[in-house]
Amino acid sequence: MTRTATTPRPTIGEELPPFQRETGFANWNRYAAVNDEFVPIHMDDEAGKAAGYPTAFGMGNLQWSYLHNLLRGWMGDDGQIVSLSCQFRGANTKGMVVTARGTVSAVSEADGITTAEVEVWTEDGDGTKLAPGTATVRWG
Repeated sequence: MTRTATTPRPTIGEELPPFQRETGFANWNRYAAVNDEFVPIHMDDEAGKAAGYPTAFGMGNLQWSYLHNLLRGWMGDDGQIVSLSCQFRGANTKGMVVTARGTVSAVSEADGITTAEVEVWTEDGDGTKLAPGTATVRWG
């Protein structure tokens, strides 16, 4: 559900609709072009292998952007991301499907402003968390 000013406030335990992407060179190249991040480990399989991975691997901040998209899709245009942080614990390698997920962990309301604390993470196809984090969002 995308939230609006008239949508009921979020509830503790509410799961955000997932945001999913298959990762690979096409996505990484677009991201690198915008961010001037043409680093060999993100563009060349041999460089990725030399760094200890089976292929080249995606940028950590691209996973962060998946979390941002997760929140924006759930919050709707009336919401505001107050904070978003994550720890990069696993690489997204070529051909991997990465899913961003979140669960509301706390909700408060004061002076007409609703604030939600959200546990967020990206995960691979096996459910292994790649970038766990937290976010604070608000409406009003």
